Amino acid sequence: MKLWMICGPAALFLAACAWKKSAETAAPAAPHKTAEEETRLVGRIASIPGDRRFVLIQSYGKWEVATGTTLITRGPEERTANLLTTGEVLGEFAAADLQSGLLEIGDAVYFRPAPKPPTPSVEEEPLKTGGSEASASD
Repeated sequence: MKLWMICGPAALFLAACAWKKSAETAAPAAPHKTAEEETRLVGRIASIPGDRRFVLIQSYGKWEVATGTTLITRGPEERTANLLTTGEVLGEFAAADLQSGLLEIGDAVYFRPAPKPPTPSVEEEPLKTGGSEASASD
C-alpha cells in the first residue's frame, strides 16, 4: 500500500511535466494572412475553343480580376495551367489566354496576388554636390 502512495503522485507529476513540455514545443501558429495575400477560387473553365489558345472562365461572383493578371488552374490528376486575363468580360464569363500547361472544361481557376516586395529600411543620405560651392564664390 505504501508503494502505491509513493508511486501514484510521482506518476501524476511526470505526466503533468510531459504534457507541459509538449504544449511548449508545439509549432507556433502560422501568421494570419490578409485577404490580399490569400489564394482564392474565382471560377471554373467553361469553354475551350478548338485552337486552345484562350479559354472562357465562368466566374463565381463578381469578376474583380485586373487585366493582365496571371491565374492558375487546377484539375484532377495534378493537371495545372497558367492563364493571362485579357480584360474581356461578358456577364459571368471572362476570357483569358493560355500561357502554359494543360486544362480541361471544369478545372478550377484560382487567383493568387503577387507577393509584395520588401520595403527597404535604409535611410537615404542627402546628395552632396561639389561644384555648387566653387561657382557661388566667384
